[in-house]
Amino acid sequence: MDTGTHVVMGVALGGIATLDPAVSSDPTLFNAVLIGTLVGSQAPDIDTALKLKNNAVYIRHHRGITHSIPAVLLWGISIPGIIYLFNPEVNFLHLWLWSFLAVILHVFVDIFNAYGTQAYRPITKRWVAYGFINTFDPYIFILHIAGIVAWNLGASPGIMWLIIYGVIAIYYVKRYFDKRELVRLIHEHVEGVTQIATSPTIKQNIWRIAITTPDHYYVGRAENGHLKILDTFVNKPIDEDDPVVQKALTDHNIKAFLSFSPVYRYELSYFDEYTEVRFIDLRYRSRGRYPFVAVAQIDDEHGDNLKILNSYTGWVFTEEKLQNKLSPMESKS
Repeated sequence: MDTGTHVVMGVALGGIATLDPAVSSDPTLFNAVLIGTLVGSQAPDIDTALKLKNNAVYIRHHRGITHSIPAVLLWGISIPGIIYLFNPEVNFLHLWLWSFLAVILHVFVDIFNAYGTQAYRPITKRWVAYGFINTFDPYIFILHIAGIVAWNLGASPGIMWLIIYGVIAIYYVKRYFDKRELVRLIHEHVEGVTQIATSPTIKQNIWRIAITTPDHYYVGRAENGHLKILDTFVNKPIDEDDPVVQKALTDHNIKAFLSFSPVYRYELSYFDEYTEVRFIDLRYRSRGRYPFVAVAQIDDEHGDNLKILNSYTGWVFTEEKLQNKLSPMESKS
């Protein structure tokens, strides 16, 4: 989920904690628990700081090891441990319980959007992305804001937040069945489907979809139960025998893209000074473009002595902006 949603979930969990008699009877413990749930609801996303290094590192690691099983255990003990150093009089067991629950909730809700996490690491490095809740879901966020307002107006937080989370749980079940129906619809209209990537939008009745078959990729949109294929591409395996492609595959930006994107195509463009290898994620079609890409420009004028001139991976919404990021003789990420 987005940062704002994680913040309000931290507040909500602090409210639910008031159902714990130890918390409700001790204002100092309540304040410590609220800090723990707020920090715990944000801690796994500390890897956002990797953006300061470059996009490749961020893409390759965001929601990776910081959302893994060992990391969840580490956050679960370190956050209450640090808080306890400043409040040694509070009940550590209850502080640990609610802080740890906040971390678990953060990772749990992240697996339901299209981006996903490596939540099962180190058992597997597979990205877990169930793809039926938007990264920012206005219904979930508005329910939390309404709960915070009601709490400030004097509503009993424990019962109120349990009711709100009951509604949200029902909403998750609804969205699960919405996706299930969408998958059924796709299998009815497309033969030989091997993989389906779904990306819910802010609008409940509209989904972005990317379909893989042995021969083609289909990019489409589902609206009100009607499937529309917008683009069709040949499913062309990466030609690892092509020396230019081989060289591109050694680039850190290309590696980062391939480690993250489950549905993509690639293309080669030939210019006088270089050959461009471009990988295009098919999950994020927007206004006829595919803004999430990885590009490597390979100097192939000197025979076998290939050289990567420039490379980039990330979101670009115009070709002009992409070329600006690929400044001559300077590799950006």
